[in-house]
Amino acid sequence: MASAMGIGRFAFTPMLPLMQQASALTLQQGAWLASANYAGYLAGALALTALDPAPSPTARAGLAAVALSTLAMGLTDAFAPALVLRFLAGIASACVLVGVSGRILPILASRGRASWAGVVFAGVGVGIALAGVIGLAAGVFRIAPASAWLWFGALATVAAIIAWPGFHAAAGLGNVTPQATRTRGNLPGHWRLVLCYAAFGFGYILPATFLPALARQMIDDAAVFGWAWPVFGMTAAASALVASRWIPKAPVLVWAIAQLVMAIGVVAPLVFNGIGGIVVCAVCVGGTFVVVTLAAIEHARIVSGVAAPRLVAAMTAAFAFGQLVGPLTLRAGGTGDDALLWPSALAATVLAVSACALFAEHRALRLAPEARVGEADDSR
Repeated sequence: MASAMGIGRFAFTPMLPLMQQASALTLQQGAWLASANYAGYLAGALALTALDPAPSPTARAGLAAVALSTLAMGLTDAFAPALVLRFLAGIASACVLVGVSGRILPILASRGRASWAGVVFAGVGVGIALAGVIGLAAGVFRIAPASAWLWFGALATVAAIIAWPGFHAAAGLGNVTPQATRTRGNLPGHWRLVLCYAAFGFGYILPATFLPALARQMIDDAAVFGWAWPVFGMTAAASALVASRWIPKAPVLVWAIAQLVMAIGVVAPLVFNGIGGIVVCAVCVGGTFVVVTLAAIEHARIVSGVAAPRLVAAMTAAFAFGQLVGPLTLRAGGTGDDALLWPSALAATVLAVSACALFAEHRALRLAPEARVGEADDSR
């Protein structure tokens, strides 16, 4: 997860201000590179939804592709090849997320260790923090972006080598028990989950893509603005570990609260001037986006049982569509220092509205007889 998300998805975030300094890359060009990655994530998720491949080989293929596409980023400085490589990295990241979720989480649930999923998904934050530290070092020591991309590619290669045998071993851990794969009858339709997850993708993606670049606009010192992304990642890792205690008990409630806090973080830079708003944004958004992912996937596993990988793939596709649209709203936000103003306000609104829908979903689950039976089973 650290490789797929921290590098395959989000290594570009701390690299963006460095690439702007080195090659006069504009914010709009950065948005296109980010969108290429998100388009790949969408394409990968749609393919996985349709094909429903075995989880372990899917995750392995994704890990290998993340490493290769990231290494290749260090071998070119042309815009068009970079677009293709970021697209391929997006496909690979979707493969790893769906593969890991489809294989590891049911095994943990079958062994009564559902809360350990927080350890797995803490890898996202660890990867982001590590990517931020590399970006920080590259900025402070004026290392060329191409060299930094090669560092990322080397780390992704090491991660793939380490994780590879783990997916082979997972095949021998036994089948998921009937209780872990039960469904809960005619609870509110899955389309609500898909739409709320799409709102999450749209809402969080602006700070997740442009937070270091926004910090650079305020303080043009790599030793200062470079810390925005490590803080984001460390908060993400810690929050996954903490929230995993409550997610198995009430995943939709945790999802709703986290998405509301995220909305506050998205607008924080607009409300608080200076680096204070950046810190609030890093903590609020970084501290919730992995929690939302973990809670949503856990709820999908509960309500759809053995069909969970396909539902997770559909949610991932909706998420990818939302985050693909997010950076493109910059075209409507202008080209000056306030380019993120209108898009950020819109993103926060979407997050808040979808959080309200999730609170309603949680209430419906609490009132449903099947949900109460399921909760009684869980308490045992």
